[in-house]
Amino acid sequence: MMNEYFAEGDPLQDTQDPGGPLKDRWDRRRFEAKLISPANRRKVSIIVIGTGLAGGSAAATLGEAGYNVKVFCYQDSARRAHSIAAQGGINAAKDYRNDGDSI
Repeated sequence: MMNEYFAEGDPLQDTQDPGGPLKDRWDRRRFEAKLISPANRRKVSIIVIGTGLAGGSAAATLGEAGYNVKVFCYQDSARRAHSIAAQGGINAAKDYRNDGDSI
């Protein structure tokens, strides 16, 4: 289909697509992926955006594994991330009643 704004070209291809049957692709990708030696992990920098439960956990785990981790948050303190500040909401959702909380 021709349009004044774009023209259709060849379909996009992922150059790292392992190919083959769909059910076997993830296993093939895992075994063919290059691993980073523990001795070289300090040479790799990883940027984590956000310091909530997921970002903080990822940064701590990667740091313990030896990677050079940079963490960015827009709060004045990493302790003010939404998921950490929302502990009362988490308690309510999990039905943990304490300090007069109720569902």
